[in-house]
Amino acid sequence: MRVAELRVRLQPRATREDIAGEREGALLVRVTEPPLQGRANAALVKLIAKRAGVAKGRVSVVRGARSRDKVVRIEGIDERELRRALGLEQRVTSHAVDRDT
Repeated sequence: MRVAELRVRLQPRATREDIAGEREGALLVRVTEPPLQGRANAALVKLIAKRAGVAKGRVSVVRGARSRDKVVRIEGIDERELRRALGLEQRVTSHAVDRDT
């Protein structure tokens, strides 16, 4: 089975839900829910599942349930597919160089 794990830095009580990019190897995720009774974690799971195109049951917080720094496991997708689905794949562009000067 394909499995991807993702380091996440979660910002609860944000004004909107968003994946804000990466910093220091962790995905920056904003959710509107407060960090009470697992609501922010549930919002994180829902957002990651929706963006990755997998069922919520395939996404789980495996470390950091009570911390802003978490590790999330996503089953049914590999890391490369996950990064592409989340819009994190680095784009490499080549530029033609005119050497006739």
